[in-house]
Amino acid sequence: MRTLLTTQELADFCKEAAQHPYVTIDTEFLRERTYYSQLCLVQLAYPGEGDENAVLVDPLSKELSLDPLYDLFRDTSVVKVFHAARQDLEIFWFDGKVFPDPLFDTQVAAMVCGFGEQVGYETLVKKIARDSVDKSSRFTDWSRRPLSEAQKTYALADVTHLRVIYEELAAQLKKKGREAWVTEEITTLTQPETYEIQPSEAWRRVKTRTTSGRFMAIVQALAEFRETYAQTNNVPRNRVFKDDALVELASAKPQSPGDLSKLRLLLRDARKGPISEGIIAAVKKGLEMAPEDAPKPDRSREKLLVNPAVADLLRVLLKAKSEAAGVAQKMIATTSDLDLIAAGERDVGALRGWRNEVFGKDAMLLCDEKIALTAKGTTVKIIAL
Repeated sequence: MRTLLTTQELADFCKEAAQHPYVTIDTEFLRERTYYSQLCLVQLAYPGEGDENAVLVDPLSKELSLDPLYDLFRDTSVVKVFHAARQDLEIFWFDGKVFPDPLFDTQVAAMVCGFGEQVGYETLVKKIARDSVDKSSRFTDWSRRPLSEAQKTYALADVTHLRVIYEELAAQLKKKGREAWVTEEITTLTQPETYEIQPSEAWRRVKTRTTSGRFMAIVQALAEFRETYAQTNNVPRNRVFKDDALVELASAKPQSPGDLSKLRLLLRDARKGPISEGIIAAVKKGLEMAPEDAPKPDRSREKLLVNPAVADLLRVLLKAKSEAAGVAQKMIATTSDLDLIAAGERDVGALRGWRNEVFGKDAMLLCDEKIALTAKGTTVKIIAL
């Protein structure tokens, strides 16, 4: 198996790949010790048999730039195939500010084709490629060199089997007329805002029981400091301080290093130096924030008057529709979607795009009392009223 160590080697391979209709792509990375993922390996393959036309790319090589790969990403004549692409795309976006175009995600396609929810790569290898994946190298340290033969074999299998999976799923989508469904689903994967966390909005990720204005103002200021510090220093946000410590800080409102020393949940390194200074400054900022500027949690759903009978009927309809379409229920509508529809909301994902065709139109007819549901055995039928 080939490992590419120079930019020229990568450019030559990408030139070959550009002559084919698609290329399969996967990555190996580490993120336990950093805010941004450390890319350790890229696997590429274009149509062929076995390890033929498949390579490993070593981004840790000082003689290699990923620019030729990013040029291939921009080549719209070649489909870029991933499985569960989100983390891979995040890495490439922050490194090269580019998204693959066009993109195909086999996990999304598999859900659309009826393989279940969040179907794993190993499952698709078994069901479609009729093979198995050796998972023994999954949690190894991909940053260490040299890579073992077991690691290389494991990594390369992630793109060689993917060729068979892609071709089968693409054929199924075409036969069922559902290519547009996949395109619609992966749109969010190629939007920068999917990956770029704004420090000023980081407070929304913190779960709290108290929602008073002053408390939330301090939570916002602390979360903004933590996110900024983590991004700037490329460390995991939990290495700065964890959520439970953030909530403790917002409650205790420390004004000095001495106050920090009295807290129970704060990490030792956060009680001194730039982190402690940032905490004290953030608490001060939160205390001084004008009431009208304090963040306000979204309470709109708490005011919804959900009709439980309608919600139950929608669940029955969803089950029938998902089985008829061969698509996982949660991909069509979530429990929250059903409750929103039952409460009279209409700006709901399940009522847009392909979901509206599969489920939404009948859901609205059910809410408007224009259809009824009957059951015989395990079969649910829709009757017009």
